[in-house]
Amino acid sequence: MEEVLKGKVALITGGASGIGKAIALAFARAGAAVAVMDLDTEAGAAAVREIGETGRPALFLAGDVSRSKDCRGAVERTVAELGGLDILVNNAGVICRASVPETSEQDWDRVMAVNVRSVFLLSKTAIPVMAAAGGGAIINIASGWGLVGGRRAAAYCASKGAVVQLTRAMALDHGPENIRVNCLCPGDTDTPMLRSEAEQLGVPVERLLADAAQRPLGRIAQPEDIAQAALYLASDAAAAVTGISLVVDGGGLAGS
Repeated sequence: MEEVLKGKVALITGGASGIGKAIALAFARAGAAVAVMDLDTEAGAAAVREIGETGRPALFLAGDVSRSKDCRGAVERTVAELGGLDILVNNAGVICRASVPETSEQDWDRVMAVNVRSVFLLSKTAIPVMAAAGGGAIINIASGWGLVGGRRAAAYCASKGAVVQLTRAMALDHGPENIRVNCLCPGDTDTPMLRSEAEQLGVPVERLLADAAQRPLGRIAQPEDIAQAALYLASDAAAAVTGISLVVDGGGLAGS
């Protein structure tokens, strides 16, 4: 693979599994040093060991993305131990499959804290670092349900819509500092989070996966599919791209 991120340093939240881990591995294979932030210390350590097998520097950062102290510490350690911060991927996320009446205040607050507050907190600390270094790239992971609605996912849809709009606002504010801010909107992707939705909805996993494959390309996305789109947005191939919401969903929203 061409090392399109050679010499870059990336910080990826929720990087211990699923889409985050796939992005971390893709970035490392493209030449980047990678820091992974996650609450799951065991899975995070394992992910960093796997990233290290690419020959690139890798760092695990245990922390809660909804806490400002942890977010500041993650950015500071990344800069101190890996030498800078060129790319931030705000990937950490949770889902609550419930309508508004079914959603507790605690679940609403948790979804908003992990899915939206984290983007604000990490970006707030990372942007001055990137600006001082001459620029950078921020990739926020939203969802197709940030662009259209979905049933029994009220808090999740609201949070991902907020991420889409926050991306646009940040792109406007920080373009003059040579900081590109873009958003990825995956469709259903075969990850632990998607499988957890089956449990929340009380349906068999196999049924949920089969339903998720009902789209023009006829298959469910894999984490690596999303990682390749993130690699594009992080690289110089997207040097003139900012403020967009790139949908990666096998055509699921094409008729919406």
